[in-house]
Amino acid sequence: MGRRASESRLQLLTAREVLKASAGDYSDGGGLALRVSESGASWVLRYTAPSGRRREMGLGQVHRASLAQAGDSLTTARALAHDARELLRRGSDPLEQRDEARRAARQADQAKKAEQARERWTLMRCGRDYHERIIEPNRTRKHAAQWIASLENHVPSALWRAPIDTVTAPALLQALQGATAHLRPRNHRDLGETLRRVRQRLDAVFEDAEFFGRCSGNPAAAIKRKLMQARPMKAGRFAALDYREAPALLARLRAMPGTAARCLEFAVITAARTSEAMLAEWSEFNLAEAVQTVPAERMKACEAHTVFLSPRALALLEAQRGQDARFVFPSSMPGRTGKPMSNMALLAVLKRLGVRDRTTVHGLCRATFSTWANDTGAARPDVIEACLAHEEGNRVRAAYNRATFAAERRALLAAWGEYLARPALVLAA
Repeated sequence: MGRRASESRLQLLTAREVLKASAGDYSDGGGLALRVSESGASWVLRYTAPSGRRREMGLGQVHRASLAQAGDSLTTARALAHDARELLRRGSDPLEQRDEARRAARQADQAKKAEQARERWTLMRCGRDYHERIIEPNRTRKHAAQWIASLENHVPSALWRAPIDTVTAPALLQALQGATAHLRPRNHRDLGETLRRVRQRLDAVFEDAEFFGRCSGNPAAAIKRKLMQARPMKAGRFAALDYREAPALLARLRAMPGTAARCLEFAVITAARTSEAMLAEWSEFNLAEAVQTVPAERMKACEAHTVFLSPRALALLEAQRGQDARFVFPSSMPGRTGKPMSNMALLAVLKRLGVRDRTTVHGLCRATFSTWANDTGAARPDVIEACLAHEEGNRVRAAYNRATFAAERRALLAAWGEYLARPALVLAA
């Protein structure tokens, strides 16, 4: 009975009692108590929660270096105890309320830190970070310098310096569509090709940033088709044949005699660059595994490239055996025995086919394939890009599961070969 009476009364302690108290618990009334132990002194509030459960809530350390400190600590504890009792009167548990407040504070702090981190990871910083980690160690110094320069020269400053997860697909598309040629004449001649590379490199940057949680989407991938539609391929350097006409053209090409015709056919069905086909050497092929490995010194990106050979490509190679010990498609011109053919030989084939004014060799071999693969959804965009040896934009994804990625590339080129081999069916559709 005496304890309950004590608990019902308030402010039983004095500042001096707080200062001088030895080990033990001392009630200040209303459930508030001073607890002194060898390790120090603290305030606790004992109460019955609305659930009926008896609980004890810590109200902080007691400062007892002086009488004034003891008095201030006592005043603070009484104020905290009063607030807790008010919550109890309203049917709330003070401990649960405090825990919830702490959780909310932690979440707010985490959100603030995340926002600060987000603001730090601008598109520029992500681009330079990717360039430093991935491009510089794996490219020539010249190519690495061109890689980052293409972004810094063609992405507007406001977008380049914006937090990467605020960059939207429409804003990125508008920025690239509004880009102008850099002052260097080489870029001025082919701005469309430059922007294609810029978009591809941004694709790699956004993909890498998404992997590391710095953004939640890849607007550069989203605008690929839109950018192509906005800058349609014109007659000229890379003019391309409509892929729906390609099977019929390939049927005529297969019927045409000569090494140049076979070289062009091989380039078309493997989506190769002209030089990759013309300069192909037998040492690059493993026919048992149905692959060609083009060495780094012959690749535009200075990185070895694996070409997966379709059944038609293998048959074509078998037919070329015995013509030359080194080159698969040797020149047949007088005085050029043992040498590769020239690009003019392939252009002559286009002329004989009657399509030289409608397509280039490069456009027929690569742009026609790319348009077919993208328009028909024959494979994922990164698989298509890898078949074209546009791999800097896909290095991260390709590294995750190389076996699956290789299988998809092989299947895509096999499907392309099958598409080209069935002209009657395709034309009827």
